[in-house]
Amino acid sequence: MKTTVGEIVELVEGRLLRGEPGASLTNFAALDQADSACVSFFGNPKYAEQLAKTRAGLVLVPVEEVDAPDSAALVLVENPILAFDQIIKRFGVEPPAFEAGIHEAAWVDPTAKFVEEEVSVMPNATILAGAKVGNGTRIGPGSVVGQDAVIGEGCEIGPNVTIREGCILGDRVIVHAGVVIGGDGFGFEFVEGRHKKIDQLGIVRIENDVEIGASTTIDRARFGETVIGEGTKIDNQVQIAHNVIIGKHCIIVAQVGISGSTRIGNYVTLAAQTGVAGHLTIADQVTCGGRSGVIASIDEVGGTYFGYPARPLKENRRESMWIKQLGGLIKRVKALEKKVGE
Repeated sequence: MKTTVGEIVELVEGRLLRGEPGASLTNFAALDQADSACVSFFGNPKYAEQLAKTRAGLVLVPVEEVDAPDSAALVLVENPILAFDQIIKRFGVEPPAFEAGIHEAAWVDPTAKFVEEEVSVMPNATILAGAKVGNGTRIGPGSVVGQDAVIGEGCEIGPNVTIREGCILGDRVIVHAGVVIGGDGFGFEFVEGRHKKIDQLGIVRIENDVEIGASTTIDRARFGETVIGEGTKIDNQVQIAHNVIIGKHCIIVAQVGISGSTRIGNYVTLAAQTGVAGHLTIADQVTCGGRSGVIASIDEVGGTYFGYPARPLKENRRESMWIKQLGGLIKRVKALEKKVGE
């Protein structure tokens, strides 16, 4: 990266509040890691202390009045996070260029179907019989597309991804490394002292514009479909069990586990390590805080829940405060008992 303050202002369509347009910039970094050659951004008030101490050469800010060192050039933008993203896209590490074609080290069954020729199949990828891959899609190295699976247009399938038989992906789906879509659901019936496997004969359907983080697993349905709704974003190492249905534009953060046959509405957020029991319903626009345990359905639209079992945030905080007071109350009770005993 080699640019100037003035070029950054032009790129992000911002307004220079202070600083020299010709000053050189060669890198980008977070506020607390930046030096005088770095571009940084101030996108969240909780980082105000870092802004006040930063050594960055240029900081993108959302308002004119901020507490920042005089050494930092300040550029006013509507959204510093999105503006910084523009800079990363221009100067950051570029993803591999899309190159249509089937690598000689890949294996594609003769009955697999490409909607058009603009498909990229990278080394050691395998595409099995009857699979269908849409225009502009890239299948990463070592990935497997199962029999009769369908992948839409403009998808990015990362390295070592497994998309099992019959599963369906919509358009512009991004699947990161190591994801398994359509593995068997965890279905067993205890019969005569043994766990008898119940066949998992449904599929997984991923709708348009979904992104799935590395090492996530989404189980195929026992029957019917496991569904991930349009625009939903799933972080790394998430487990989604059979016959789960997740609505549109949800956020599912790292290490969340969702048990079988649960229904999750639209615009739901499940923060990191939240656990959701099976056969429940979570209404639209609900947020569950990190490490929440959802063991009963949440039927009311909206609201924030926290704790185990997950309860409305205000209720959880009130009960936590009461628990903190218990030690003092016990001491008072013991003191009163001693006094009465005397």
